[in-house]
Amino acid sequence: IGLWGGMLGLCLSYMLRLNFSDPYFNLVSVEVYNYIITSHGLAMIFFFLMPVLIGGFGNFLLPLLLGMPDLSLPRLNALSAWVMVPSSLFFLISLFYGAGVGWTFYPPLSNSYFSGSVGVDFLMFSLHLAGLSSLLGSLNFICTVFSSYFSVMNDRISIVVWGYLYTSFLLLFSLPVLAAAITMLLFDRNFCSSFFDPMGGGDPILF
Repeated sequence: IGLWGGMLGLCLSYMLRLNFSDPYFNLVSVEVYNYIITSHGLAMIFFFLMPVLIGGFGNFLLPLLLGMPDLSLPRLNALSAWVMVPSSLFFLISLFYGAGVGWTFYPPLSNSYFSGSVGVDFLMFSLHLAGLSSLLGSLNFICTVFSSYFSVMNDRISIVVWGYLYTSFLLLFSLPVLAAAITMLLFDRNFCSSFFDPMGGGDPILF
């Protein structure tokens, strides 16, 4: 799935480069260009860098460096991989409907008034599941490092292990905040709330 996300992001990047090749001829329209920018950023971060560099290499390197046959929670590891499947499907659906909100989802551009496409909602669902996958993988990495902490000499643990441990803690604290913000955006779009809508007393800067 990570390699698929990398290839998709690379193809979208090539489309952007082709659009820049001639200043007087646009390969795609302005609206489609915004769709490509959004999909390229999210595909490279949530569907390539995080699954491959953190999830993929972490699954290979951590047991190897800690002298373990596998991660401590293999079923949780499998669940984190399988959650990426519906996340990828929602991401593909958002490509067909179009979601030109940018990969940061800044309001008010991401609210229903400026971006009324259902593709934005599918993209938010996709990020929810991708974040859940990374969160489960981070929990597994943390449990693996701490379960082998006393069996491996502390001064002989590789710096790669410490890097994955601190990265897992950062993801553990940041991904729920991202999920909460996206959920508030979904409520603003579909249930007439006003967390980030200044017309209803909200504040876009809070995002």
